[in-house]
Parts: sequence; structure tokens; C-alpha cells
Amino acid sequence: MARVITVAVVDDDRMLLDGLRAWLGGVPELRLVATAATVGELLAAADGHLPYGAGAPGYTAPDIAPADIAPPDIVLLDLVLRDGSAPTDNIRRLLRTGSRVLMISTVPDRSRIIEAIRAGADGYLTKDHDLPTLVTAIKDLATGRGAHSPELAFACAHDSSPARPRLSPRERQILLDYASGMTLKSAARRAGITVHTAKDYLDRVKAKYQQAGRPTYTKLDLARRVREDHLDGG
Repeated sequence: MARVITVAVVDDDRMLLDGLRAWLGGVPELRLVATAATVGELLAAADGHLPYGAGAPGYTAPDIAPADIAPPDIVLLDLVLRDGSAPTDNIRRLLRTGSRVLMISTVPDRSRIIEAIRAGADGYLTKDHDLPTLVTAIKDLATGRGAHSPELAFACAHDSSPARPRLSPRERQILLDYASGMTLKSAARRAGITVHTAKDYLDRVKAKYQQAGRPTYTKLDLARRVREDHLDGG
């Protein structure tokens, strides 16, 4: 039997939450285990505590079952919540629980997309996508990949922030091959250069990330930078 992916949604649009419950309820591979209006409510409910604001007029308790207190595999997180919380803080709080985060939003805000990815979000979708696209994105995240979308690809392609180093085509090629699991020797052979030259390119990549304030030392660090900057086409 295929593993069921657990999903939670943090969004303060009650109609959207109702729609997602109906949508995801018809997908056997996924299980919606919780919905909440804020990250704080989701985490507090999972800990068995009443969140701040409980009992206040208009308050709606998070929808979470006591048996589902384990962190969900994937959290769908609205980019801008009415509680005024910072998206980057919300992402980091969820990541600390062990969940992966897929950002959802009404509009493709390029700068906010980049900020979300920098904070550790694994993908970004606008809310006008259809159910198959959402399900594919969730499954991709559950298998360790990032969730690609046209909005994310456009934002990354036009990201000119200092935190994103400008890599030459050859530096990018060596980085992608090496970070994907190739040995440096194999990456050099594929590029038609010597191992010494390939190492020079890789050292330049590391130096550029160091200068950008994103230290990168190991192969795992390099693979993380590829995912964060969606250098593999995402």
C-alpha cells in the first residue's frame, strides 16, 4: 500500500479551507489532518494548548484531531495572513517541526516568492492552480523534491538580489552535476575539462556564495543552494 501523505493548511480564508477539505478529501494518497487560521494556532493545537484568542468573538478553533498531533508531512501556508505575521517567520516555525512548506498565494509577488524560498519554503503556487497541479506539488515535496511552478520559475529567473550569486554557465554546470551526486571527476569528464579546472569552478561557486552571505562548504550545502535558488530549472 502506498504511503499516505499528511497535509495541514494554514489560511484565514474560510471558504478556501472548505474548498481544500472537499478537494483533498477525494485524493486517497493524501490526508488533510489539520487546518488553522495562523501558524500559532496550528502549533498550539498540535501541542494540546488553546491558542491565544480562543473564546473571543469571531474566533474559529483550528480543525485538528487529537490523534493527529504529529507534524504533518506538508503544510500549505498562505503567504499573507491577517494576523500580521511575517511569512519568513511562519516558514521557519513550521520547518522547525519537521514539516515541509508549500507557499500558496493569490498573486505572484516576485520579491515575496524569493524571500519565502530563502527562508526555506520548498515551493510556491498561486491559488488559481487546479487540483492536479496542487496534488503533484504536494507529492513532489513529500519525495524530497521542490515544487516547481511558472510563478516560481519566473521569480528565480529575474532574481537580481545580492544573495543570489551570478554564476557563469560553466560554473552552473559543474555545480549542478556535482551537487546531483556526481564525483568531481565525472562532472569534469562530462564538461570536457580537467578535474583541476572543475575544482577551480567549484571553488569559485563557493566563494561567490560566501561573498553573498550564504556560506557553502560541503556537497550537501551545494545541493541545498541548488534547491534554494532553483538552479535545476525550478
